[in-house]
Order: sequence, then C-alpha cells, then structure tokens
Amino acid sequence: MTDSKALAGLGELTRPATVLIERIADALGGYFKPYQIRRVAGAEADAERIRALAQIEISDLQRRALQRFVAEESRKQDNIEAITSKALPQLDAEAQADKLEDDWIANFFDKCRLISDDDMQTLWARVLAGEANSPGRYTKRTVNFLGSVDKEDARLFAGLCGFGCFLGNVIPVIDDLEAEVYRAQGLSFGSLKHLDDIGLIGFDPLAGFQRIRLPKRARLFYYGTAVDLEFASDKDNSLALGHVLLTRIGQELAPICGSKEVPGFLDYLLGKWMALGIISSTPYPRVGLTTAQSTA
Repeated sequence: MTDSKALAGLGELTRPATVLIERIADALGGYFKPYQIRRVAGAEADAERIRALAQIEISDLQRRALQRFVAEESRKQDNIEAITSKALPQLDAEAQADKLEDDWIANFFDKCRLISDDDMQTLWARVLAGEANSPGRYTKRTVNFLGSVDKEDARLFAGLCGFGCFLGNVIPVIDDLEAEVYRAQGLSFGSLKHLDDIGLIGFDPLAGFQRIRLPKRARLFYYGTAVDLEFASDKDNSLALGHVLLTRIGQELAPICGSKEVPGFLDYLLGKWMALGIISSTPYPRVGLTTAQSTA
C-alpha cells in the first residue's frame, strides 16, 4: 500500500503544485487541504468510532460492513494521494492548473481511485500533470478509457509506440510483422488486433495506410532523431505508413505511455525507404523537441 504521507513529505511546494492541490480541493471537497492531501488519519478516526460502536448493541454483520468500508476508503485515499504526489514534480512552471474544470477533476479521481499498481499510477499521474500543464489536452473520454485499461494493455501499447515516428502526429510504422525487428519485440497480429478491439489503434492487416499530398521534402522524427525524406515529385507524394494508425485516444496517450526506442528500427526504416527510391538524409543529431516528438 502507498504511504499515506506522500505529499506531507514533499516539503515546500511550488506555486503550480499548490494551485493544483487547491483546485483538487475545490472540485472534490474534503479530500484535500492546501499544501497537503488529507491523510488516512480520517479513516483511523472512523475506525475509532467503529470500536466505540462495538461497545453498543450492533450486529456482527453491521460491524464487519463498517470495518470493510473504512479499509476500502483508506485504500482509495492512498491511491489518490500517490497519484497526485507523482504528478506534482511533472508540473511546468507555466502550468495552468487554475483552469482545470471541476467536472474533469471529479471524473479523473473517480476513475483512478482504485488504481494501486505503481506503474499504472505513474501513467495516471502523467495524465493529471499533462492536463494541469495544458487544460484540454486529455478528454474525459480518454480518462474514462484509461479506467478500463489493465497493465498488460498498457504494456502492449507502450511496446507498439516504440515503433512510432512523428510526422505531424505519432505514427507507429508497422509494415511487415514477419520482419525480425518486430518479432524481436513480441509484436504480433493478435496483439495488434487486441489494441484495435479496445480502441487504441486502427489496424488494417491488408491494405494499410499512407500519408498523401506530401511535398518534395518532408522531415520526420524518431525519438529525437530527425530524418529528411526527399521524393521524386515536387508535390502530391505519398508515404506508406504500414498497417496501424492511432485513434484519438491513442494519440493522447502515446506521448506518456512510457515507450522506448527500439534498437535497429531506424536503420530498418532507412533501408526500406531507400529501396523504395525515397532518398533519406543521414539522420541529424538529436535535437530539442516537443514531448510528443521526443516520445515517439
């Protein structure tokens, strides 16, 4: 179980962190106080009341029900505190937590209060911090979807995003599941079909997808490495992207899913594009990029 003193041990909070906690307090009421989240002491006080009730005439069934209620609320409180404490260090100096909507906050914590796994809490914390940094980044639909995602789903999605290039948005380039670079990462028809079924991707195992109307030169990024592509025509060029596209939910979650660069994948792509007659430059050194660009 998470330490219920998570925020109390953070010391002096930055202004963005303080504002976020105050907004959560306004939206939820009772769960938080400025500068520190309400601790499980409240639940312990409830336990004391239960022990007092034990001295009067109530049934064993009622007593067990009260004890279960206190234990469950304590776990939920621990989860809420842990996720919030993980989010605070990720706030930008220019965070706009004061613009978070009450309904969004209430819905977020309603969905995440049962999440006790540390890795999944980290994912939820990234969503909270991202929304505080830029209100409107994550829709309620994405938050609700995340509430249905288990750890294995998150692992599969992060593995897929390891093949993601950034060309206006994140595009996992999956062109041949029989290629060793994909097989070595455990990517399969079944895993892609599952991610399609749950709504993170669109998977077309036959025709595939392509980006059209590209200019003669286009630049894409793979984990901070910029690659210039040069096509034969001056305009209206197309680039085959493989068999996977991210849905809107997938696009929102891709930059924070914890994906990692796949060794050898960029060389694989360059070889493919050169064979197709697309002249690619020697990759540039890593450059400063947005979160989405550097993640995919």
